[in-house]
Amino acid sequence: MNKLIFRCMVIVAVILFSPYRAFSDLDRNKVSFIPPDGKILLIIGQYKEAIDAYVEKMGHTPAGIMVYTSVQNAEGIYDAFDHGGGAQHLQYELEKYPDAIMQVGLYMVDVLEDIISGTYDDNLANIGTWIKNAKRPVYLRIGYEFDGPHNHYDPALYVKAYRYIVDKFSAMGVNNVSYVWHSYANYTECPLMDWYPGDDYVDWFAISYFNLIEKFRDQIAQLAREHNKPLMIAESTPCGIGVTYGEYALERWFEPFFKFIDAQDVKAVSYVNCDWEALPMWTGQGWKDSRVEANPVVKERWLKEVEQEKYLKASPKLFSLLGFEQEQ
Repeated sequence: MNKLIFRCMVIVAVILFSPYRAFSDLDRNKVSFIPPDGKILLIIGQYKEAIDAYVEKMGHTPAGIMVYTSVQNAEGIYDAFDHGGGAQHLQYELEKYPDAIMQVGLYMVDVLEDIISGTYDDNLANIGTWIKNAKRPVYLRIGYEFDGPHNHYDPALYVKAYRYIVDKFSAMGVNNVSYVWHSYANYTECPLMDWYPGDDYVDWFAISYFNLIEKFRDQIAQLAREHNKPLMIAESTPCGIGVTYGEYALERWFEPFFKFIDAQDVKAVSYVNCDWEALPMWTGQGWKDSRVEANPVVKERWLKEVEQEKYLKASPKLFSLLGFEQEQ
C-alpha cells in the first residue's frame, strides 16, 4: 500500500475514534451569525493603520474588522503589537468601530500538542474573555489556513486542538463566537477532510482567495454546500498583481473575484487592503500594493461593487440582522 495513502487512513481513524462530544452535549449556544438571504458581510483588514485608512478614503465603515492574535502569546489584544506585518490592536478596533463585527485569525503553528496538554490555557482564557466581553458577533478562524504547507499542521492534532479550543470557550460561556474552518484552498497531499473537526464544531467554511488555482476554491465551496455551512472568503488580496495597473488588475483579479462571490453564494468577504511592500514581514515577496484607494480605476470599480445594497456595512442594526441579541 502506498505510504501516503496508509498515513491518511491512519489519520482518519484517529479522528473518527477520538473522544468527541455531540453538539447536544456542548455547553455553548451555537450561533453562526449568518447574514440574511441576499446579503454579504464586507470585512476589511488586516492591521490598524490600513483599516483606518480604508474607512477614511472609501467613505464607509465595513461590516467587519479583520484582526489577529496567537495562542502562544495572546498578543495585540489590549495593547498594540506589531510583528512586522502592521499593528494588531483588537481592543482599539472594538472601541473605534462599535457597530462592526470582529473577524479574528488565531495563530497556533507548532503548538498543537501544547494546546491539547493545557500549556496555553491561560492565554486561551484571556482570548475567550476578550471575545465574551466584546458583546458582538466574533468570527474566530482557529488555526487559519490549516492545510497550507507554510503551517504544516498535522491533521489529527489540528482537529484535537481545534476541538479543545471550542470546548474551552464553551465551558467559559463564550456564546457570541462563530467558529470558522479556514482552508488555504490549494493542493494538499492528504484528503482535505482529514483536517475537519466535524459539523458540530464548525459554523463556517472559509477560503483564502489570492492568486491560487480556481478548482480548489470551488472544491471548498462545494463542501460548504454539502455540509450546509455558509462560505466566507476569510483572506483575499490580488497577490502578484496589485492595483498599480488598474485595468489589468480588474481583468486579472477583481472581476473574477466578484464573479466568484456571486456564483458561490459567498456570505462574508474579507479583503486585505494594504501596501504589502511597505511591511517588513512581506517586503520583496511579490504581494504588491492591494489598497483599492491607491488606483482610481480600481477604487471606482470597488465602490461600484461594495456600495450595492447586498453588501452589509457597520450600523446599529447589523448585529440584530445577524441574529445576535446582546444580553442585558
